[in-house]
Amino acid sequence: MSIDTKNITIRPADKNDLPKLAQFLQTLVDAERPFDPTLKEGEIFYYDIQELIEDKATEILVVESNNEIIASGYAQIRVAKPYEKYELFGYLGFMFVSSEFRGKGISGLLLEALKKWVLSQGITEVRLQVYDENEAAVRAYEKAGFKKILTTMRCDISE
Repeated sequence: MSIDTKNITIRPADKNDLPKLAQFLQTLVDAERPFDPTLKEGEIFYYDIQELIEDKATEILVVESNNEIIASGYAQIRVAKPYEKYELFGYLGFMFVSSEFRGKGISGLLLEALKKWVLSQGITEVRLQVYDENEAAVRAYEKAGFKKILTTMRCDISE
């Protein structure tokens, strides 16, 4: 079931959004904990949101429904490895949709807006990382055209 897009606005984040974005980040961390045994306990900040808002190579977007922020995501221009085909690529992160708005097409709208920003920077490749066991997110990204290219693996070792 998709949402009525008349009440949806997608805009760049600003400093006034920091409290809501900090809340989203902790909710995102909590949702990812079951997929990642390497995460520390307690509050974790994957990145400095204010720094990302101020960074010219990054665009944080928020999605609003009836003037309430319901989703976020960022696109960042990154330098590729010297052996990779493209010199620069767009990296997507901080993809979050409030639980009551999931499954309604919000992530697709957000992904399209972020891809559009990356294209406006003259870049034609976009990458992201997602936990393999986060099946709902994997499906959403595949629906948006993403394909898996690498799996990170780990194990604990002892003598």
